[in-house]
Amino acid sequence: MLKPRYSIFSLARNAMNYHKDWERAWRSPSPKAEYDAVIVGAGGHGLATAYYLAKNHKMTNIAVVEKGWLGGGNTGRNTTIIRSNYLQDPSIAIYELARTLYEGLSQELNYNVMFSPRGVLMLCQTQHELRAFQRTAHANRLAGLDCRMITPAEVKEIVPIINDDPNCRYPILGAYYQPRGGTGRHDAVAWGYARGADDMGVDIIQNCEVTGIQRDGNQVMGLETSRGVIKTKKVGVVTAGNVSTVMDMAGVRMPIESLCLQALVSEPIKPVIDCVVMANTVHGYMSQSDKGELVIGGGTDPYNNYSQRGSFASLEHTITALIETFPIISRLRMLRHWGGIVDMTGDRSPIIGKTPVDGLYVNCGWGTGGFKAIPGSGWVFADTLANDRPHKIAEAFSMERFTEGRFIDESVAAAVAH
Repeated sequence: MLKPRYSIFSLARNAMNYHKDWERAWRSPSPKAEYDAVIVGAGGHGLATAYYLAKNHKMTNIAVVEKGWLGGGNTGRNTTIIRSNYLQDPSIAIYELARTLYEGLSQELNYNVMFSPRGVLMLCQTQHELRAFQRTAHANRLAGLDCRMITPAEVKEIVPIINDDPNCRYPILGAYYQPRGGTGRHDAVAWGYARGADDMGVDIIQNCEVTGIQRDGNQVMGLETSRGVIKTKKVGVVTAGNVSTVMDMAGVRMPIESLCLQALVSEPIKPVIDCVVMANTVHGYMSQSDKGELVIGGGTDPYNNYSQRGSFASLEHTITALIETFPIISRLRMLRHWGGIVDMTGDRSPIIGKTPVDGLYVNCGWGTGGFKAIPGSGWVFADTLANDRPHKIAEAFSMERFTEGRFIDESVAAAVAH
């Protein structure tokens, strides 16, 4: 655990002088000429990788480079859902590792990431959906997860605002429930990992765009950036939404597509829902933030794009469908909306591991489920970089699976967009 930075006396002293002497959470260093490893992308996954490289593997001469600002990509543009009730064994392993790490992450980082195990409830509104989640329930039970199917009456008890009329267009036939799933604070996760990595000597370099990847034959030799050349023989690319363009600099074509995923929050209201509810049939999901806003999202845009803007047509589609299940939201006003770029693979599972270029590693393709995976992703990717071989949990997520036919199909268990 990291040592506390401030005593109650220093907090009071700094409050009296308007925080003029307040220590920065992390440094703003200039790039060194050379590092043992460089992580490209200062989002949650990249910062977690750097943190665990330093903590677990004692690699401190490393840098995280970011073309914009820390946490300004998908980490700051998601809806913070945390769960592990996927279908396939490899997915269960990495998402449950992440969920378990989230349980103690505030204590580990000495930074409140506001993890809230409020429960995640996935509605069954068709017979097909009911059978699909029953299948997932059996797989999760065999893996030892605390998840279970619940009845329509139990759904109504957990979510009183839900429309449980058996004659409605989308009746509630049951739900799949993970009591220890929930939410966290997205920016706090990034800031906590950033401060923790910085404390151990990691350089976090913002406004440093990678413009080229240098190679000597098949070996990575360094990065060309907007702030000069950085020499290194280990590069980990963790740039969700832009990984294709970065990897193309090294001549590596990625089997992914990039799409915009949109979300919105309502005006704040009094507490009406204290868990996360996902409704795949009506293609939307909802939770309530600590400030009282309803956090609402749906599926990705149906076409490839690099937009980070919301669009009213997509949001109208999501809200129109959700109103059938939650009539209460028809009376609310939207406070703000946004979009983020997500990388999608053909089997809706991530790519983690080595690439055909020596010293070049990639962590991408989390699609719409990246936030929930941050601690587990960083843990296994750091191990992969440090030891130049896939972590046992990450072995199944190699790029080779697409040429070898070893797909990890999570197109159903992904549920809506998450």
